[in-house]
Amino acid sequence: MIANHIHDALGQVRRLQGLILEKRKFTGYSGSARILGGSVALLGCVLMALYSESYAAHLLGWGCILVVALAVNYGALMLWFIQLPDRERTGRTIAPAFDAVPPLAVGAVLTAALLLRGNPDLLYGSWMCLYGLAHTSCRTALPKENWYLGFYYLTAGSFFLLWPGTNFMIPWPAGLVFLVGEWIGGTIFHRHKVEAMEHYDD
Repeated sequence: MIANHIHDALGQVRRLQGLILEKRKFTGYSGSARILGGSVALLGCVLMALYSESYAAHLLGWGCILVVALAVNYGALMLWFIQLPDRERTGRTIAPAFDAVPPLAVGAVLTAALLLRGNPDLLYGSWMCLYGLAHTSCRTALPKENWYLGFYYLTAGSFFLLWPGTNFMIPWPAGLVFLVGEWIGGTIFHRHKVEAMEHYDD
């Protein structure tokens, strides 16, 4: 009898612990914004493949994709943050959004270095690998599926770095990788936010 009570109590503690941990997960990222960003990446790559014939034009195209993706995703993040109750609108609440900054900053430096040294064909693989590291660096704050998605980007990036046929002037394979990854990531974020709201209501 006592053993049953202890077992029930431990079960309740585990459920409570799981609920607390789930509520602590970061829900500031928008699944819809991420899906839109991936779609823009593929569309931009298709347009570059069809109409752009110079490195400068392709660099400009990728720059536009980056600007749109950042504006959409971080715009949605800021909108989420300002809509929080005053007591929750703190630096700690939004801190997980900054976990991805170091690998992305390294990506910017590496991009400049590869361009200065005339190695643009290595850009796609480098971007994917560093983006994958940005995913894995957020393991505790984001859903575990997002961490696995990081390995998808790391695997794809490694392939692009090692495959001798990678060509910066053929952008659509990279666009396809980002489309698939961002649609998967957007679905993960959307489901995670819905589950978090259900837990909160409970």
